[in-house]
Amino acid sequence: MSKKLLLLAGPTASGKSNLAIKLAKKLNGEIINADSMQVFKEFKILSSRPTSSQTRKVKHHLYGIISVKEHFSAGDWIKQAKKKIDSCIKRKKIPIVVGGTGLYFNTIIKGITKIPKIDYKTRNVVRNLYKKKGFKKFYNHLLKLDPKIKGRIHPTDTQRLQRAYEVKLKTNKSLFDWFKNTKSEFTDFEISKIFIDIPREVLLKKISIRTDQMFKNRCVNEVKKFNNLKVNKSLSANKLIGVQEINDFLRNSTSIEQCKDLINIKTRQYAKRQNTWARGHMKNWNKLYSKNFSNLLKKSLKVVS
Repeated sequence: MSKKLLLLAGPTASGKSNLAIKLAKKLNGEIINADSMQVFKEFKILSSRPTSSQTRKVKHHLYGIISVKEHFSAGDWIKQAKKKIDSCIKRKKIPIVVGGTGLYFNTIIKGITKIPKIDYKTRNVVRNLYKKKGFKKFYNHLLKLDPKIKGRIHPTDTQRLQRAYEVKLKTNKSLFDWFKNTKSEFTDFEISKIFIDIPREVLLKKISIRTDQMFKNRCVNEVKKFNNLKVNKSLSANKLIGVQEINDFLRNSTSIEQCKDLINIKTRQYAKRQNTWARGHMKNWNKLYSKNFSNLLKKSLKVVS
């Protein structure tokens, strides 16, 4: 019997969680999180983690597993996801990997580079250099150090520029040389790939409804608790949409309505980036949508069968 694996992606607020639960029930599957913000224990509301009633219906894995005080990379994720996928297969369950983090899906399809762990000292040297020089000078400096980044990393992509710099500094090898030797660990799987291709106007309404719901669920309290933890500013939990906007509201810089509007704008921009990623990196995925949920479910089941 071939080992089946279902990947389900789509922009934020497109209805991935609901579809995943219905698919899991029909296919005797379990759900594995592929969203880089839903891994955090402390952010249930702002990250739109599946609700308790949803997680009771079907077994969910890798949600709320690490502290916001920890660094959690795509490499950390794939190690844990591989264990969960293998465990599902052993128990004759179909693993359904669900989320909006394109990089996580890439680690399944293309594999992940075995770059040695970068120590905090090197990481801080690079971060301080970036702060000191600013992105233009930092980019030009890196270009001399590692010419292979030209045309492959955008000059304003802070995270990837710093990553390329620390890798070159630590290993004396370009990030792109490390990428060359990468292969997927899932070549023996029959992988089905679905991307929810939701129309923009429908998505915008869903984003707005979800933001309102977050405030009803007291996301402001979640941010207050997060602030009390005094998390290092360089860690990715700070980048969660809503943290900065709610903090501005708490400082009386904005009204509650302005705060919601800003969260909606940021979420729409994020959804646009996710769709752009899908156009570039998910060309051979099944792009599905239907206004009617049972039609969408039927289309999805056809892909897997």
